[in-house]
Amino acid sequence: MAFTLATGYGRNSLMMGFADKQMSELSCHARGAYFLFPNVHTVIDIGGQDVKVLHIENGNMVNFQMNDKCAAGTGRFLDVMAKVLEVKVEDLGRLGAQSKKRLSISSTCTVFAESEVISQLAMGSDKCDIIDGIHRSVAARVVGLAHRVGVVQEVVMTGGVAQNTGVVKALSDELGCEIKTSPLTQYVGALGAALFAYKNATK
Repeated sequence: MAFTLATGYGRNSLMMGFADKQMSELSCHARGAYFLFPNVHTVIDIGGQDVKVLHIENGNMVNFQMNDKCAAGTGRFLDVMAKVLEVKVEDLGRLGAQSKKRLSISSTCTVFAESEVISQLAMGSDKCDIIDGIHRSVAARVVGLAHRVGVVQEVVMTGGVAQNTGVVKALSDELGCEIKTSPLTQYVGALGAALFAYKNATK
């Protein structure tokens, strides 16, 4: 290999092995999103463990905000909710779209939200309505981060949660603008890392 670049949470351990260089996933997501969407200015990355909102100018990250260590609003949060509801996490978007009644999930803590969902189920609330409420709860939490950075269109969402159409729609409604996604959403960080590696290899 001409050049290897490590990114993500494991980048430091990879540096001990074979990587030539490391870069934060923030920079890599910014570069990958810019490659896919050249007019991007705001990237919302919801991964399994955290949420990041990036402000990008000409492909470079100039500002960002990350959530705290709480899992609320992350892919892990949705995994827990899906398990409580006894549905597949990949079905959340489809089921949430079938909601016919607005139902609020107000807790921002994963543990309390789990209890709230269990209570809603016990009261006979429809699962689709609960799921829609969960999606809007995630969106409200993420939008708080986004406003700290400043939302400038074009807005792109990356990370595994971008495959959940319910969360994407809820975020779009909260922000009042279109949110673009790519079929490569889970690989945007890796794409950015590959682009940086290519640049280093061809210097």
